[in-house]
Amino acid sequence: MTEVLASGRHYFVIEAGSDKGKAVLAELPATPAVAGEQGEADRAVERTKASMGRQLDNKGIRELFTRNWEHPQWDDVAQRCLSCANCTLVCPTCFCSNVEDVGDLTGDHAERWRTWDSCFTLQHSYLHGGSVRSTTRGRYRQWIGHKLATWWDQFNTSGCTGCGRCITWCPVGIDITEEVRKIRESEAPHEGH
Repeated sequence: MTEVLASGRHYFVIEAGSDKGKAVLAELPATPAVAGEQGEADRAVERTKASMGRQLDNKGIRELFTRNWEHPQWDDVAQRCLSCANCTLVCPTCFCSNVEDVGDLTGDHAERWRTWDSCFTLQHSYLHGGSVRSTTRGRYRQWIGHKLATWWDQFNTSGCTGCGRCITWCPVGIDITEEVRKIRESEAPHEGH
């Protein structure tokens, strides 16, 4: 969905990416975009791409993470990360959840609630006896590794939309593009060696 503000008009150009999306779009009071409207949407996307100051090199990123699961950069980021979960709460593709069983005081009624959660919370990976990911290092590595690498296994695409919200809302300024760059550069051959 691309918002267009051009020639005194405000409209959206929407493209369905699946049969379910087409079914939803068919229910909306929409009309097919004409060439000029599609052109304005395309230009808006290109302007947005050009205004982005950061780049994330996705080439071979799954393998990069696989090779560097024990990289010292995870310790470095863990020193800075507050495990506040801001990054996951503003991410448009994060979907971690928790299941809670709730009963009333009389014992006559019980419900199972699915609630939004974050993989950064200590209790998210809690199993009987303790947390699977008890360190900030482990939780950060899980999040970024899933988002940028293993998401490809699940959905055949990256879990990162490039929106930058995780960077903007991080109270200590952690930038995932910089974390990936540091790991990638650590593998690069150094001059003179």
